[in-house]
Amino acid sequence: MQVAIETQPGGSAPNEDWVAGTPTLAVVLDGLSTAGLDTGCRHGVPWYVSHLGSQLVAALANTSVSLAAGLAEAIERVAALHPGCDLKNPGTPSATVSVLRQRGGYLDHLVLADSPVVFEGHHDFTVITDLRVEEVLPDLRAEVEQYETHTVEHEKALRRFVTAQRQSRNTSTGYWVAAADPEAASHAIVGSTAAEAVRAAAVLSDGASRLVTEYAMATWAEVFAMLRADGPRELLREVRKVEATDPTGRRWPRYKSGDDASVAFCQW
Repeated sequence: MQVAIETQPGGSAPNEDWVAGTPTLAVVLDGLSTAGLDTGCRHGVPWYVSHLGSQLVAALANTSVSLAAGLAEAIERVAALHPGCDLKNPGTPSATVSVLRQRGGYLDHLVLADSPVVFEGHHDFTVITDLRVEEVLPDLRAEVEQYETHTVEHEKALRRFVTAQRQSRNTSTGYWVAAADPEAASHAIVGSTAAEAVRAAAVLSDGASRLVTEYAMATWAEVFAMLRADGPRELLREVRKVEATDPTGRRWPRYKSGDDASVAFCQW
């Protein structure tokens, strides 16, 4: 498996995405925004995603370990690295997780939250994602989206939304992400696909996939053609070009003018 990767911050703040590729593995993590709220952790989201990603790659190097078991192990190991932090804080650093691993003649996938794995088959595309987060607090979400980004009103509405959202995070009535409790791994979407049925695959954070899913400025066929011809950097360049036409989020309401964006493009 040949894996090409790219990650870019959405603005001047540190990148809270993380991406890695090996000859058998592609991993994308998307750290959840804190909206400036307390997390109970002195390390921060970039620290969390880099350590979780590294531990996950190490755990999954053993192909006899399932993706969910490897994720649970990685979450547990990272929690053990900062026991002095308040890991019970509902805002403790957390991330979406998307993984693709080649195992013999099969491609195993794991998706926890809304960073998708997309397969290019011989005739169509299959998108694997977990959109439970979009079902949480629709009224507060709509309140955020009614304001332009970079305004005081937008910032206040976003903080209210994230504060409430944290109470639904990693609960049976909410949505699941990787944080400090390894149980989250058991709520991921997992499966396997015959490698012979796949021409290529992409693992993306939602900052990259939104060119198709949110902005509707490209199809998956166009995205994969772009990735194949010019690589992941060109895809992220196209995302930024589209966002620059709507810097305050009026055409496409969103939490940030530009989100961190990551891609791992896999070919055989």
